Amino acid sequence: MAHNSNLAPILKAIALKKQELESELAPGGQLDGFDGLTSDQKFVKNLDPQVCDLYRGVAKVMARFRSGQPPKAFKIIPNLANWEQILELTEPNNWTAASVYEATKLFASNLKNDMAQKFYNIILLPRLRDDINEYKKLNFHMYNALKRSLYKPAAFYKGIILPLCEDSAEASLREAVIISSIIKRTHVPLMHSAAALLKIAEMPHSPVRCVFMMDLISKNYALPFRVLDALVDHFNRYTYDESFEPNVQWHQTLLKFCQLYARDISSEQKEALLELIKHHTHPQISPEIRKVLQKTKPRDVELSQQERMELVDEAADNEENDVDDDDDEDFDDVDDDDDDDVDDKDEDDSGEMIE
Repeated sequence: MAHNSNLAPILKAIALKKQELESELAPGGQLDGFDGLTSDQKFVKNLDPQVCDLYRGVAKVMARFRSGQPPKAFKIIPNLANWEQILELTEPNNWTAASVYEATKLFASNLKNDMAQKFYNIILLPRLRDDINEYKKLNFHMYNALKRSLYKPAAFYKGIILPLCEDSAEASLREAVIISSIIKRTHVPLMHSAAALLKIAEMPHSPVRCVFMMDLISKNYALPFRVLDALVDHFNRYTYDESFEPNVQWHQTLLKFCQLYARDISSEQKEALLELIKHHTHPQISPEIRKVLQKTKPRDVELSQQERMELVDEAADNEENDVDDDDDEDFDDVDDDDDDDVDDKDEDDSGEMIE
């Protein structure tokens, strides 16, 4: 590439500037006066003009990048103290989908959690939402970028999932379904998923939050009692709320919770859920919820020896029948409903998978 011939002296200039830039970093990790990646023409202070010219050239490359290796100057950005300023010069809003994937792979591997979270929230999430809103789906590179972001699960939840839940009034169900599908298809550590589920359970109900809650509950984690209690409270807060009109998705989420965790709740919580479905009833789903709750003994009731053996046998059967989604992922069929959220993968692509 045209700019690589001048790369060595430019990198040397960057190294000489690094110590000076580090001394000017604000406590939050940003340079004083830097307020986010919002303006393509924003003045970047204290940078060598050659450095600015180099990364403006990199911006042109990333705007038409399709395959292969990104410029070497781009690869060193995560190692720079002022990586946010440098990244702004590359004009992320103009990147191709392949550029977004390469950048996500690079930043997920080389940044700490808090910095990766910032990259996910400022760069990746807006691009994901824009693509879904414009094309009603994600192409292969964008979906693979989303998958790669799970390399840092804490940053993934804090930078993508929770902001989307907090902005649920503006987010669409389509966005939630497509982005949440990565949770169903990929193994995510219990600790991070339980923390995210706890945060979502503490929020008021919304269709978007319900999508993420359903998919996290369906993974059948061994959730701590604190998370289970928060989930019960999330449902029970609407027992006597006459203005609350739950949709089918809410009833399905409650049913899934009862099917998987009824034996892990207390007798008091069980009675509260039975009272809940008296006030908010679905003709097909509520009888199933009642049946599950009535036949399952809660955690504070001692089981007989025979019942313990039946539970062990049931758990063994479930373990044999479980299929690990990570071992059989098909990126040509990603949509939850019509398998059309991801464009067909090119034969030459070899995106790295996260197991």
